[in-house]
Amino acid sequence: MADTSQAVDINCTTNEVTYRDLTAEEIATQQALAAQYEADRQAREAEAAKVAELKASAKAKLVAGQPLTEEEAATVVL
Repeated sequence: MADTSQAVDINCTTNEVTYRDLTAEEIATQQALAAQYEADRQAREAEAAKVAELKASAKAKLVAGQPLTEEEAATVVL
């Protein structure tokens, strides 16, 4: 099995499998994609946490009979 510093090339006509070292450009691309994936994951988690906080706040206000903010009201599903 190839590690992450190698690429697998498969010739579909001959079924020949070859392993080769990644180029510096391919490694840089992999690293950039991994960094972007991590940034996107963190943004999704932050957004989910924000929505959860808004829902909790809206629920507490509804139970207490207090008015909701527009942002809290948008999280309420009727």
